[in-house]
Amino acid sequence: MKQVVQNYKSGELALLDVPVPGCKPDGVLVRSAYSLISTGTELMKVSEAGMSMVGKARSRPDQVAKVMQSVATNGVPATYRKVMGKLDSYTPLGYSLCGVVEQVGAGIDDVKPGDLVACAGNEHALHAELNWVPKNLYAPVPAGLAPRHAAFGTVGSIAMQGVRRGEPQLGDVALVIGLGLIGQLVVQLLTASGVRVVGVDPDPARCELAERSGAAACGDPASAAVEAAVAELTEGHGVDQVYLAAGGGSNQPVELAAHLSRDRGRVVDIGKCSLDLPWNAYYEKELDVRFSRSYGPGRYDPAYELEGRDYPIGYVRWTERRNLACFLDLAARGRVDVEPLISHIAAFDDAVETYQGLKDGELKAVAVLFRYTEQTGETESEAPAVAVPEVKRGSGQVSATPRATKSPVRLAFVGAGNYATSMLLPHLAGREGVELSTVVTTTALSAANAKRKFGFADATTDLDAVLGDKSIDAVFVVTRHSSHADLTRRALLAGKSVFVEKPLALSDDELTGVLAAVEESGNDRLQVGFNRRFSPLLQEAKKRFGARSGPANLRYLVNAGRLQHGSWYLQQGAEGSRFVGEGGHFIDTASWLLGADPVSVYAVATSGNEDLQVVLRYPDGSTATISYVTNGAPGFPKETLDLVGDGKVLRLDDFVRASVHGPKRWVSSRLPKARDKGQNAELAAFVRAVRTGGPMPVPLESLVATTAATLAVQAGLACGAPVALTGAR
Repeated sequence: MKQVVQNYKSGELALLDVPVPGCKPDGVLVRSAYSLISTGTELMKVSEAGMSMVGKARSRPDQVAKVMQSVATNGVPATYRKVMGKLDSYTPLGYSLCGVVEQVGAGIDDVKPGDLVACAGNEHALHAELNWVPKNLYAPVPAGLAPRHAAFGTVGSIAMQGVRRGEPQLGDVALVIGLGLIGQLVVQLLTASGVRVVGVDPDPARCELAERSGAAACGDPASAAVEAAVAELTEGHGVDQVYLAAGGGSNQPVELAAHLSRDRGRVVDIGKCSLDLPWNAYYEKELDVRFSRSYGPGRYDPAYELEGRDYPIGYVRWTERRNLACFLDLAARGRVDVEPLISHIAAFDDAVETYQGLKDGELKAVAVLFRYTEQTGETESEAPAVAVPEVKRGSGQVSATPRATKSPVRLAFVGAGNYATSMLLPHLAGREGVELSTVVTTTALSAANAKRKFGFADATTDLDAVLGDKSIDAVFVVTRHSSHADLTRRALLAGKSVFVEKPLALSDDELTGVLAAVEESGNDRLQVGFNRRFSPLLQEAKKRFGARSGPANLRYLVNAGRLQHGSWYLQQGAEGSRFVGEGGHFIDTASWLLGADPVSVYAVATSGNEDLQVVLRYPDGSTATISYVTNGAPGFPKETLDLVGDGKVLRLDDFVRASVHGPKRWVSSRLPKARDKGQNAELAAFVRAVRTGGPMPVPLESLVATTAATLAVQAGLACGAPVALTGAR
């Protein structure tokens, strides 16, 4: 079998062929599916191995002390031979993985061959194809939890033990210093515990990632914004706990901890940073300094780890194994989301190159996984697949009855936020043949404001009453992303025509639920707010481009920009990723221009999955590349598009100007115009379909295909391979 090893003397990294470990009693033999690189602990070890002997000695004074003691006891020659022999040997790397049980040793009855388990330990959960793992260092993976997510079990346990040492309580405010892998997990665990979190890290991308995971505010350690956020959240008292998840030799973390802690606050050291405590600062506040020892009670105890002697739960509630199982449970229930932390997935055969890229800084990452092809079933010739759900309309009564000529179409709005009030309602208020019947919001005042401003006949917080009102023809769902699928499903079952803002769904299960409502009710009267295909400028450009006889290539640059602090788009755990929320616009536009639905998706991303490159392949060989970036110049146009094929080029510049170059050249008016992204035309088409009973503006099959492709982007980022859209038209 293959295993990643390092020679600490020379610094050499290698992928060696080594014997398969035996399956001893009280443990299991596990074939790896994914193993996680700890970009903190492991890279520190890799970097130390590349130092000179003097550098190694300076970095490990504890080992130097042991050497000096050996010299005093055994003499210089014997000590030299012993030290050089130990240095000039291969040592393993890795301590967190997920795999499949291949063989069960005597005394094991909680798992069987074929079961999926998460494993821990720097001697047992190594970057290797097979590992023997004692029973207190593995835990079964809950149903539904992806193997790549379960591979985070060990580092999740480290973060969890650190949080337990801080003893947080509901309503506390905590400071997390260092937003690497452990720090990000600490933020999520604290947030899930009802604690408000302020994060500190010099890397803006990591700060933004932590805010998307629920942190109230994040910033550079030298930034006044961090101190201001702490003052605001604690009314000037200081944080209840500080979690030190930083590394390095700077003493800044412990000084900052003292400065921002409240009187008698707790400081928990999880990482490995300098701890030259400023005596006066810690004494005056009587700060409680605590250490968190790795995964939890049992760590470094041979009787627990190797002999399998558990600690009674009445005396030790949270052991290593119980922490591991608890973290897996939280991940399986969606209370912790590790997917945004995955920066890169590398084939295990590329392990040496991956470590070198991390060491050299070419690969910037929060978390990197090794994928073991044999267990994941992912090969170059057999791509992973995501099913595009089939649309079944059932045999029920379809709500498509034409309205009387003089009878207005009565609309209800669920939600009256910024997009509804700025981009939709202005086009509907006062429109002939439209009556704004009822606006539904969760707060009475926002409903009253919408009623006053746009002329709704009624305002309420009672959604059930609106869905039960037979006089209402159509319902607009313009709420936060997490509620779209459920509200759409309920409105369809109530027999209403539905206009839902993108996205239609945040998961495959939500999409399936919407289609189940279509099948149950026979009501397929659904439109998703993919408005760009309705833009008059883009419609004219497509007409001028004309028909195609061969495949085309489309490039779509989306200069999305940074989100403002506090934006609910940052609540990725609850509201989905930013691309899931917005990416459907661009996939729908590409598919409309190319005249088909995509058959595969390939996605790559920068660290933190902020900037994406999404490549879509279409049945006729056409391709579309969507570059979704957040770090561009604010003054550059948000959306630029080029379609190239059959000797022609269509160019769109941010819905202000367009041109077609080919046998005949066409350029839109150069007079400045407001950007028309198609909302008005889309709403007109929807209202017309509701009034006449005619087809919806976009076929439901196309809406489903676009949604499935958008969701497949996340699957593509996770597996690092093209994702086939099975069942695509």
